[in-house]
Amino acid sequence: MKLVFKIAYNEWRNLFYSPIAWFLTIAFFVQCALVYSGSLHRYASMQEMGGFGRQGVHALTDGLFTSSYTGLFATAINNLYLYIPLLTMGLISREINGGSISLLYSSPIRMRQIVLGKYVAMALYNLLLLAVLLVFVVSGVFQITSPDIGLLLSALLGFYLLLNAFAAIGLFMSSLTSYQVVAAIGTFLIVGFLSYIGQLWQDIDFVRDLTYFLSLNGRTGHMLSGLIVTKDVLYFLVVIAMFLAFTIYKLKNASQSLPLRTKMMRYTVVVAAALCIGYIGSRPGVTGYWDTTANKVNTLTPNTQKIIVGLRKTPLEVTSYGNFLDPYSSFGRSDHRNEFMAKWEPYVRFKPDIQFNFVNYYDTAISDGYNMFSAYKGKTLKEVVDQRAKAGGFNISHYLRPDEIRKIIDLRPESNRYVMQLKYNGKSTYLRVFNDQQMWPSETEVSAAFQRLLETKMPKIMFAAGDQERDITKKGDRFYKSMTVQKTFREALINQGFDVDTLSLCDREIPDSITALVIADPLTSLSPASLEHVQQFINGGGNLLIAGEPGRQEMINPLLQPLGVKLMDGMLAQKSEDYQPSLVLPRMTQAALHLNGIADKPFLESIPVSMNGVAALSAVDTLGYNIRPLLRTVAGKTYNDQYARNPDMDMVSEPAVTASSLDTLNKKRHNSVAVKDTVYTTALALTRTIHGKNQKIVVMGDADFMSNAELFRNSPRACNFNFATALFGWLDNGQFPVDTSRPDSRDNNLKLSLDQAAVLKLVYVWLLPALLVISGAVLLIRRRRK
Repeated sequence: MKLVFKIAYNEWRNLFYSPIAWFLTIAFFVQCALVYSGSLHRYASMQEMGGFGRQGVHALTDGLFTSSYTGLFATAINNLYLYIPLLTMGLISREINGGSISLLYSSPIRMRQIVLGKYVAMALYNLLLLAVLLVFVVSGVFQITSPDIGLLLSALLGFYLLLNAFAAIGLFMSSLTSYQVVAAIGTFLIVGFLSYIGQLWQDIDFVRDLTYFLSLNGRTGHMLSGLIVTKDVLYFLVVIAMFLAFTIYKLKNASQSLPLRTKMMRYTVVVAAALCIGYIGSRPGVTGYWDTTANKVNTLTPNTQKIIVGLRKTPLEVTSYGNFLDPYSSFGRSDHRNEFMAKWEPYVRFKPDIQFNFVNYYDTAISDGYNMFSAYKGKTLKEVVDQRAKAGGFNISHYLRPDEIRKIIDLRPESNRYVMQLKYNGKSTYLRVFNDQQMWPSETEVSAAFQRLLETKMPKIMFAAGDQERDITKKGDRFYKSMTVQKTFREALINQGFDVDTLSLCDREIPDSITALVIADPLTSLSPASLEHVQQFINGGGNLLIAGEPGRQEMINPLLQPLGVKLMDGMLAQKSEDYQPSLVLPRMTQAALHLNGIADKPFLESIPVSMNGVAALSAVDTLGYNIRPLLRTVAGKTYNDQYARNPDMDMVSEPAVTASSLDTLNKKRHNSVAVKDTVYTTALALTRTIHGKNQKIVVMGDADFMSNAELFRNSPRACNFNFATALFGWLDNGQFPVDTSRPDSRDNNLKLSLDQAAVLKLVYVWLLPALLVISGAVLLIRRRRK
């Protein structure tokens, strides 16, 4: 080992007695300085700007260092191929070209000592490049409030392992030729091949696992995000060992007279051993994980982990169903299998025995307002499939026909879209993809699906029907389909773990087994039978959400009277230069923000809930309820307009006022003023204990707050989604939706001003590189004189 370090020391001296090492070190420093100082200046500018600009100043450790777009580490890694090949190209080719390799062959020094010595020299030089990054890391630690140290250390480890893997590849290529430029180009090619090999032979499961292990592409991704995975570390160690072994055998083969078969066998054994070790070490059951981040952002939340613990009795089966004609079918294709498994890796980490099955088929793509055959007039389904398969280069023989897939499962209720069916212990549920930018189900939706597999009683929300209440199956502005049963919408109740159905109040009694009953804006007065059924449900301790509308107080107040709550006459109006007076923007109270973890977010305190046509609520405790306001208007901005007309009445074709009466109402409304200290309540929560149950009732002065229109309102910004979801979570005692929220990051502030950032840029980009140039020049000149 002593001889190895002596060889390494000589190589180290040779590196720094030549201009190339100094030039590349300085170039690397300047590149890092430009990236870091540019990001630092941008964040300092946003911080000084304040307001909305200040919102971008968060998770600064990731933003400055590990972000895949502007982070220092990601940028440095993307350009490593420019540096390492230029350093390694002469390690052995210089010996070959100069003839000194013959002396090494005849010397008592072993080949592995030569190779290891030269490699150790490169590993030491790589520490110098790591030290360059460490300069900016240390700078960031002092300039960021509460930096994520674990994330930085993990990124440094990933960067150093990648440097050493490149060095081993470059060393091997240097042993193949006497031309240094050829060695550098060969290193580029090998790195490119290892980056691309993960896309080869994806149709064969075993081969796909092997090629994916050999793939260099994205290997540092986990460590740059703060997650150290044993299979990633093993990959770098195996690649380094494999190319060092290649180099040793190349030199041995050149100095020995052996048959070609023997020489090739050596390389074959090395490759086979590397693949075997890699395949075994990357199996889920033997893979270890260490999340080094402060908030454990790479680890499933405690609630999800608790749910997965309940799934440990038997294996979980996940079956992917992909329709060839569905835009999302690529999720289930074999050429995207590794991406699919990467999405499931956080769950496999805690449940390694998840079994994955993949079924591909073709059938008519069902979509609202879309007729697939309109673009293929006169063609059958099979002809359309053959045409698209030929254009895309797919072998359609591996896909099941419509009649074949329907013998296994009928996916027409799922619109023949891409879907995953989860099965556990005799129970099953669907996990869907969604029509948004993220598309893939998040931890919240996956956890909800897991939880449904464990529950013996599914949480069910029943919506009253029969008195022209809000419809949960229609897409119109005033209806509730998006919030309830829209399968392609992520936040819909059915995607958050709930069962949703309708119930006619007058036909039968309300089951006491349901989670909650929703009575939303009936347009006709409830019959005595309906009122009696509702009262029985309340007396039995059932949970309830009642939403009324201004102008229809007489429909709702008979329901509210036994509760001691009343929709006040008139309609609230809010004066605004941009919006109609009927759009009122109340804020969530502390009681609403603490309903559960979904609403307990600091940013929600300043974001209103949009209510287009809302009546104020008054409450008197008559039955022992604990009454808490959930939404309140801003003092001095809102008034109760006794003459206003609810805009919702025009949508349901209620009689309009005449022109003369409308003019009179407008004059009276013009004289209305908002009293300075008046605050109106627009949502109430009522709780009490009855029959051993903790009864929960929500009363809303507006039924539009979770309508299709208000949920998708772009302006003004509102938090109706958060509020509505929090309400149903509260009614379900926090079981669904599963709370997968995480603590906010703490590294959200820079300790320097914009002027100080400009000074640092001058130091990093000009001053420190100038000192390196002077140091290198002095050393090289002194060396030449000697």
